Amino acid sequence: MPTPYLGAVCHTDRLAAYKGVVFGARHVIGGTRHIERFNATLRLRVAHLVRLSLSFSRQRAHLELLIWMFIPRYKASSR
Repeated sequence: MPTPYLGAVCHTDRLAAYKGVVFGARHVIGGTRHIERFNATLRLRVAHLVRLSLSFSRQRAHLELLIWMFIPRYKASSR
């Protein structure tokens, strides 16, 4: 495992499979709610992430640009 990852903490849900991979104090159950909420908000507000047939980006750079443009707007609206 690369050195920068050795001191990382891993937040997971309660699946038993994680206990065999993440050991000791590095494994913290919970703490994923805000990440899942942001993922759901992205899918709701950026149509390109929902279905390929409705609206899609032909280039990955275009999709990344849409997401990077969305993030400051999202942060400004949550204040």
